[in-house]
Amino acid sequence: MIKRYMNVFVPLIAVLLGVIAGSIIMLVSGYNPIAGYTSLWNGAFGEIFYVGETIRQVIPYILAGLAVAFAFRTGLFNIGVEGQLIVGWLAAVWVGLAFDLPKFIHLPLAILAAAVAGGLWGFVPGILKAKLKVHEVIVTIMMNYVALHVSNYIIRTVLSDKSDKTDSIHASASLAFSDKMQQMTDYSRLHWGFLVAIICVFIMWFLLEKTTKGYELRSVGFNQHASEYAGMNVDRNIVLSMVISGAFAGLAGAMEGLGTFGYASINSAFTGIGFDGIAVALLGGNTAIGVVFVAILFGALKVGALNMPMESGVPNELVDIIIALIIFFVASSYLIRVFLLKMSKKEGK
Repeated sequence: MIKRYMNVFVPLIAVLLGVIAGSIIMLVSGYNPIAGYTSLWNGAFGEIFYVGETIRQVIPYILAGLAVAFAFRTGLFNIGVEGQLIVGWLAAVWVGLAFDLPKFIHLPLAILAAAVAGGLWGFVPGILKAKLKVHEVIVTIMMNYVALHVSNYIIRTVLSDKSDKTDSIHASASLAFSDKMQQMTDYSRLHWGFLVAIICVFIMWFLLEKTTKGYELRSVGFNQHASEYAGMNVDRNIVLSMVISGAFAGLAGAMEGLGTFGYASINSAFTGIGFDGIAVALLGGNTAIGVVFVAILFGALKVGALNMPMESGVPNELVDIIIALIIFFVASSYLIRVFLLKMSKKEGK
């Protein structure tokens, strides 16, 4: 019984341990953990506005999580999701500013531009891995910084007149809700990007689980030598995997550029979404549906944390500590698995 649901139990236990550890830290710091978690819940789901903001935060987390999970399922570790997200954001806003087209052309074009930009940014570490055996972790980490500073330069010198942000994109390229829809969410920043996220979840699941190409990609990730012996083009599949992963990350950037903000701005630091996507993917077991549930958890934690100082006096930095503890327990999942296996053996006796 326990062995069968191991992939479900391990993340749940990791979250539970993280919450318990967070409660202990609150107590030691002189705060009431019940009041803290209650205010966190209220800040995420207490009002329709907060629900809208939570879902809005979940959208890029889903796409960033899919980017990491897709690469991991195919034997690669894409640490460059943050950079791919940034160039996707920039490309989407660039198209949103440069053209004035009907919405049914302009919006898909801007979204496609983000996917292409993210895919091209993923292509570089993919081709280096395939042809020169350069480890993708090193290349993707370095390319995060390249993406950040090149994007800042383009925003300041090309997309604006030495300003810290671009103009707002044309309405025809915007994912924002209409006024009537905004009223339904009490004027939260929720946008139509949630449909894009849902479609991408289905695409990842269908591609990896139901297609021959998906089987090839997973096979190469599992054993490159056996795949090559079976006649598969290992190098091409490595590059394709990184391109698809980068495209998901680029779409995450488009959701921010076309939906949440409607512009691109100078960033002195990373957005953090791409790095959080690593935790989302790992905690979600690198599955499409797992990524969705964990993205909801992380979105609720991030948005709900903003209410903690106002309602219960608990610093919202404690939520970052809780997330870090959850990631720690996920990284220590081997110990949790050993414990569950011992429980399973006792149950068998």
